[in-house]
Amino acid sequence: MMIRNICLFILFALFCSTHSSAQNSPKFVNEFLNIGVGARAHGMSGSVTASTHDVTAGYWNPAGLAGMDSDFEAAAMHASWFGGIANYDYIGFGAKMGDWQNPSYGSVSIIRMGIDNIPNTINLIGPDGTINYDNVTEFSAADYALLASYAMNMGPDGLSVGATAKVIYRRIGSFGRAWGIGFDVGALYKKERFTLGLMLRDITTTLNAWSFSLTDAEKAVFQATGNVVPVSSTEIALPKVSLAGAFHGDIDKFSYLVELDARFSSDGTEAGVLSTNNFALDPALGVELGYNDLAFLRFGLGNFQRTINAANTENTDLSFMPNVGIGVNLGKVKIDYALANFGNTSEILVSHIVSAKVAF
Repeated sequence: MMIRNICLFILFALFCSTHSSAQNSPKFVNEFLNIGVGARAHGMSGSVTASTHDVTAGYWNPAGLAGMDSDFEAAAMHASWFGGIANYDYIGFGAKMGDWQNPSYGSVSIIRMGIDNIPNTINLIGPDGTINYDNVTEFSAADYALLASYAMNMGPDGLSVGATAKVIYRRIGSFGRAWGIGFDVGALYKKERFTLGLMLRDITTTLNAWSFSLTDAEKAVFQATGNVVPVSSTEIALPKVSLAGAFHGDIDKFSYLVELDARFSSDGTEAGVLSTNNFALDPALGVELGYNDLAFLRFGLGNFQRTINAANTENTDLSFMPNVGIGVNLGKVKIDYALANFGNTSEILVSHIVSAKVAF
């Protein structure tokens, strides 16, 4: 009862405090941090807020680090998004700290999402109107995040808590960059076969301060071609809340896990399942089937949206993204693979995701 009241109070306070700021805050800030890490999680469409208990919990729910059963873990992931246009990479390290009777847990994670080898044609046409392809250079647009997480168990009653501090660096070639900082807080409560998870992402809001360094000649090209000259500005990522419930069990050598996640945000879009201009509810469902703790098969449904009907634009259709994944446990080494949007039910192209974890 106490935990339920605490969760309700946090939700009420969060949305009351962010409602007014949502009016003027840009949407889709730091979207690369909403993608997620680990092929296991992607195979379950991100429905892992309550069931992640390894080094990747530093991203999904830092309280899950308290469930690590190894002294040290290292994990890495590579994903190719949008038909190979964008690359997403993650590496993380987690470890037990303190004495064995009262351990705490920590992790460090690095995330990069980038589009490389982008042609820079700003100097393609010279002042005299001639075209010189030798003046075409290349640049990258990349986003980086450094996450430092800490977790601990709160006594023997199945409650654990954790927090993550994150530093964000975003760069567009040599002419634009941004720095940001934010914090996440999470909690888990386990009771027999049930686990409840709570994740407060960007709990203090996350600020991105952009600065640009264009020459006068580059600004003139922007203006002459009808483009807006970017100026230094600040973006604010508003808080998001994820509530999750997971149920797991086993039958002989087979195991199963079902998790339902509900993500609430105050920067809603009209395409959401249940949304207004300043509120959105995004549900996700994940299922994991295992055999003898050796092989795993995973399914997920997520990214539910209302899309405009092509035949009748006055109506909308419900669309979703199905994911599927597999995993193998080789003891100290675990390898996972996920295929996102394998049903081609949305305009997003199929994406392949591979990750591996090593425990010591």
